[in-house]
Amino acid sequence: MIYKGKLRWMNGTSFIETGKGERLLEECRIWDGYIHHWENQRVCARKLPQQDYETRESIIIMWPDEPPSEIPFVEIYYNERLVKYPASTFGHNAINVNGEFFNFSHLINENEVMDEAEYMYRPALGEFAPSPTTGKFEILENGTAYYDKFGRNFMRGIHVIRLEGIDADRLSGIYHDELNIIHATPSNPDHPEKYRDFSFYKRSCTTLIRDGLQKYGFQKINGFLPRDFFISAAMSLMKAQKKMGFTVQLYNRPQLKVPEAPYSRNSLPMNPMNWTRLKKLKGMI
Repeated sequence: MIYKGKLRWMNGTSFIETGKGERLLEECRIWDGYIHHWENQRVCARKLPQQDYETRESIIIMWPDEPPSEIPFVEIYYNERLVKYPASTFGHNAINVNGEFFNFSHLINENEVMDEAEYMYRPALGEFAPSPTTGKFEILENGTAYYDKFGRNFMRGIHVIRLEGIDADRLSGIYHDELNIIHATPSNPDHPEKYRDFSFYKRSCTTLIRDGLQKYGFQKINGFLPRDFFISAAMSLMKAQKKMGFTVQLYNRPQLKVPEAPYSRNSLPMNPMNWTRLKKLKGMI
C-alpha cells in the first residue's frame, strides 16, 4: 500500500496529511532525514519488510510525489566517493533504465535491481543505517547487521547522464541477463557473501554497465574507473545523439545532507584524456 499526502511535523509528531485532513502513519516512526528535507512537501510512502531495530516495526520508506516520465528514458549515474571508505576512492556507477535501477557490486546481495525509492531514498534506520558505534558497516556478534546502505542521494552527490529516445526495453534485458549470470554463479565457500567472478577490470560496477552500453551499440564508450567511464560516456553520447536519434541531458543531484553521512567528494579522472573532455563538459557534470 502506498500512502500519499504532505509530510507534516507538529508538536513532536510526524505524519502524512491527505487533502481531506486525514493523518496517515502517525503511529509510525518517520526518519528525521525525511522531515529535514521534505517537511510540508508532497510525498509518497510505503512500509518495507525490514524492521526498525528500535521500534521493531516495519521501516517506512518515503520519496517525493512526482509524476512518472511519460517518455522511456535511461539515466547513467556517477556516485561521488564516500570519504569514510577507502574502497570507495573511485566512486560508484549505476544505471536506471526506465525506472529499473541496476546496481553491480563485489557483494552478491548488492547485485540487484530496484526502484527509485529503494535506491535513492532508503532511510538510515535498521539494517540500512551505519553502526551506532563505528559509524560504518558492521555486523555485531549477535548477528545484528548495520550495512550502512541507506538512500544513495542521502549518502552522496550524484552526477547524471539522461538519455531519451533509445530502446529502454532492450537495454533492460541486457542488464537482467547480467544479473541472472551473477546470481547463477556458484559462490566461493570461503567468502559466500562475495560475487566469485567480480573483477575490478572486467566485471565491476563500472565495466558491467559499460559493456551493456557497448552491447547495445555505443562502442566508443570506454573506461573501467567510475568517473573516467562517466566522462567518456557523456562525451560519446553527446556526439552520437544527433546521428542516432536520441537526446542527452547532463545534470547533478546534490547530496541531501543528513547526520548519518559526511559530504561525499568527486574522484579525480585517471585518464589524461578525460581532463580535456572534462573542460568541454565544465558546468554540466
